[in-house]
Amino acid sequence: MADSHGPLAHHFDTLEQQYESARLGMWAFLMTEVMMFGGLFLGYIVYRTQYPMAFAEASNHLDVWLGGINTVVLIVSSLTMALAVHAAQEGRRAGILKYLVLTLLLGGVFLGIKVVEYSHKFHDHLVPGELFQWHGAADPGHVQLFYGFYFVMTGLHAIHMIIGGGLLLWLMRLTLKNRFSAAYYTPVEMFGLYWHFVDIVWIFLFPLLYLIGRHYL
Repeated sequence: MADSHGPLAHHFDTLEQQYESARLGMWAFLMTEVMMFGGLFLGYIVYRTQYPMAFAEASNHLDVWLGGINTVVLIVSSLTMALAVHAAQEGRRAGILKYLVLTLLLGGVFLGIKVVEYSHKFHDHLVPGELFQWHGAADPGHVQLFYGFYFVMTGLHAIHMIIGGGLLLWLMRLTLKNRFSAAYYTPVEMFGLYWHFVDIVWIFLFPLLYLIGRHYL
């Protein structure tokens, strides 16, 4: 990120040039993430269109309240992350640290709730594979397809959350070392973009998996 002589890396002329390069790189990375999740969303929509009754019935076995709570948790975490970026822009180390900690705690709450949801699915034998069991009216194969998308998409999202937690710890460490100031806060802002992206992905996952199609039943 920076050498012992300051935040400016040796291959940049100015902090502004370094900031613009970091921002361009982050947006390029986020575009690849959009394509990855976009492919999953497209596949899900195609199969949901083909098997609307089965997907609706399977969706009704998801806990909409836990999903809704997690949605609120992530929205609040986006706020705390934005406040951390704002504190960094003003060079307030205590503010940066406080809001990064809050963001990490909220991310932990989200993952904890997701573990509870997953445990319910394992208990009810709704995990795709040899142990999958379905006693509803819908075709078991189509229902298993829904849960395949559910675990892949929410699991991939959870992996991004876990990575984000590690990066938050890294930013806290740098904050404690007083690496950020009003003149240099690039890592905090770039991570903020990543965290907001992860939150936005969930904003799409929640209605697609938990809400759409419930009127069929």
